[in-house]
Amino acid sequence: MGTKNKSNKEIINNNKLSNIVAIIGRPNVGKSMLFNRLIESREAIVDETSGVTRDRHYGHVEWCGKAFSVIDTGGYIHGSGDSFEPEIRKQVKIAMDEADVILFMVDVITGVTDLDLTVAELVRKSGKKVVLVANKVDNYARQNDANEFYSLGLGEVFCISSINGSGTGELLDKVISLFEKEHTDDTAGLPKFAIVGQPNVGKSSFLNALIGEERSIVTPIAGTTRDSINTHYNSFGFEFLLIDTAGLRRKSKVKEDIEFYSVMRAIKSIEEADVCILMIDATQGLSAQDLNIFHLAEKNNKGIVILVNKWDLVEKDTHSTKKFTEAIKAKIVPFSDVPILFVSVQDKQRIHKALEIALKVYKCRSFKIPTSKLNKIMLPIIEHNPPPATKGKHIKIKYITQMPANTPAFAFFCNMPQYIKEQYKRFIENQLRDNFDLSGVPISIYFRGRDGEEE
Repeated sequence: MGTKNKSNKEIINNNKLSNIVAIIGRPNVGKSMLFNRLIESREAIVDETSGVTRDRHYGHVEWCGKAFSVIDTGGYIHGSGDSFEPEIRKQVKIAMDEADVILFMVDVITGVTDLDLTVAELVRKSGKKVVLVANKVDNYARQNDANEFYSLGLGEVFCISSINGSGTGELLDKVISLFEKEHTDDTAGLPKFAIVGQPNVGKSSFLNALIGEERSIVTPIAGTTRDSINTHYNSFGFEFLLIDTAGLRRKSKVKEDIEFYSVMRAIKSIEEADVCILMIDATQGLSAQDLNIFHLAEKNNKGIVILVNKWDLVEKDTHSTKKFTEAIKAKIVPFSDVPILFVSVQDKQRIHKALEIALKVYKCRSFKIPTSKLNKIMLPIIEHNPPPATKGKHIKIKYITQMPANTPAFAFFCNMPQYIKEQYKRFIENQLRDNFDLSGVPISIYFRGRDGEEE
């Protein structure tokens, strides 16, 4: 924690893990399709609806031994009446500022449009290296049509088809030839924290408050974030990856195909994270959907921290942190050993404390207890509180060890594991938590016999 505080500019520089390539252009020219092809995954949402991609979306690409990051951006629009239009334009400009190389994408079928001319002017003013990409060129006639884009004055036109992949090899050859220096990705092995919760609880605002820039679009409209977004955070003594996810709603409320894909992205983010920071709305309390998200993280053996946001809006005379905490823990039993922190993202109250707690939970999740210490502490407790006898048979636990797993898992060797009841397993879990720091971490307990029989 003694690291000198860094400026916003330094934080942004630390985010430049490798050469960065930004894909920009007007809506519906195929930017997300190209992004997915380059990273060889369906990370970005692809839909025929214009303006699907709102935030910047990052991925990693390797080509001819060189690795770089690629950014998918929202379609640049003007005068559409869409309430997100100013924010999308701002995000596109930020992506251009971050990029080492810009892929300016156009559509050969529609030809040069007024919006293309506007974006071309932005690209020229940026002073960045630019590659002009004509998409949907899947036959010889369209190759001739692509010559129209030379009128933009941006040099050679690279003809591709993002659907079938033709031309992408030549495009990538050009891209890596423009890189000035080698960079290494220093995020491998860093803790991954996923910010999860229902729409409009303040997830993106939390991310923006931490990094000091508008990394995610924030509006009062629920469901603004559709994709999951990764940010490398390296400041104030912390270093990890933050994942801002689309808000999770009940399935009955997921009506749009786009929102369905967003939920899938959020679930994937939970599965890939080490710790889930579950944000709930203090004015609403812990809802049924919050519980669903909590149990999803628990089921995937993720570390969990609960942030009660908008605490500044709650009447303190009728609500106290103690009562609120007790109410939450009563709903999440039996896994109630979870850190709960009350924050105000808008006022930036205790947001860095949230990171400190998340990092602590991450360390607890990988905590290894020496076998000798485990047996020295737990066996006397078990001797004084043995498993209840079943049908006149007494169960004796003789040995305990922590299993070689990515998350805390313990094996208790006994003579009749099949007779261990769920209630006693809960007792054992509580004793482990009372004697070892496993706060915020789901743990697995197995009872095994000499021949490998397991309860």
